Amino acid sequence: MTERVYYTDPYVTEFDASVVHSESLDGKPAVILDRTAFYPTSGGQPFDTGTLGEARVIDVVDRDDDVLHVLDRPLGTGPVTGRIDWDRRFEHMQQHTGQHVLSAACDHLLKARTESFHLGSVSATIDLSREVSPKEIERAVDDANRIVWEDRPVGIRFVDAEDAATLPLRKEPARGGRLRLIDVEGFDISACGGTHVARTGGIGSIAVAGWEKLRGGTRIEFVCGVRALRAHRALRDTVAASVRLISVLPGELPASIERMQAEAKDTRRRIKDLQARLATFEGTALAGTAEPVGADRVVFGALEGWDPNGLKTIASAIVERPGHVACLLGLPAPAAIVIMRGAGASIDCSGLLRLLTDRFGGKGGGRPDLAQGGGLQGTAEEILAFARANL
Repeated sequence: MTERVYYTDPYVTEFDASVVHSESLDGKPAVILDRTAFYPTSGGQPFDTGTLGEARVIDVVDRDDDVLHVLDRPLGTGPVTGRIDWDRRFEHMQQHTGQHVLSAACDHLLKARTESFHLGSVSATIDLSREVSPKEIERAVDDANRIVWEDRPVGIRFVDAEDAATLPLRKEPARGGRLRLIDVEGFDISACGGTHVARTGGIGSIAVAGWEKLRGGTRIEFVCGVRALRAHRALRDTVAASVRLISVLPGELPASIERMQAEAKDTRRRIKDLQARLATFEGTALAGTAEPVGADRVVFGALEGWDPNGLKTIASAIVERPGHVACLLGLPAPAAIVIMRGAGASIDCSGLLRLLTDRFGGKGGGRPDLAQGGGLQGTAEEILAFARANL
């Protein structure tokens, strides 16, 4: 059985231990120690990293009564010194303790129980048992930060099931037997095996990054302490860059973005209308270049800057003339292609497209009177010459 040093003192960053067992896990060397300060992935909290001697700890696994340390190189049995990556550990301590305080605030004020907790690499989430409004979330966050700034003690104690039954635990313990309790003085008592700061002031602050409805409840994303500072800096830099680009005050950003979106939508509509008119003129001009192919007249064209919809509009203008066929490429490569025939023309558009995609790659499909595709690799001259040769 591994003695878990972090259970009683999560601030231990260096410790001496002995390797009592070696094995491999997924092809990586792994060891069990007689005692460890490394926290294994458990209860929604990720594992600690650091070193054992010269070996780096790359994963820590909770295995019943033991803790398995996965390493980047083999480690022999005997004495070893472990060192915890403190920045990672303390960041996790801030988030996990912040979760206890935020969950308790949601429970006290909103009667919304925390169903699950996940601590990710950038933020953490709690899933609440019911849907809550943005105003309710802010009430809970304000109350949680009040507890943070009061710098209340966060105690660790161990009790048996009988004693636990007499305490106001926020949540029914998931297991029986001897329990480890985290006690935020006068605010929350919860059974938990994670690492936590010694006083709520160590959380720094709790900030909600977002929320969403989820399966009849609410998922709240939040950051604490170091992560809250990082999030603030990222938001500050984003807002500052946006203010410089748009030349408005920070408070004017939402209205300015909304106005720009409306202007962009109107501009796109106008461009689409102008492109349709231009496509008609382009089709009329190209119709004069039609080449006789049997009883049909075919326009072979390579056009720069037209998307498939534009090519179809141009082709439609060409095939308004009886017996005309349009075979149009959109450049640059990989080329889009539209093949269309008008009334009285006999060329199989889909058959020609299959020949072209077999030769030049890409994909597409259609009917005998209209086929279109994209992704053709080759020069416009090569593709159009091949089309001519196969009609």
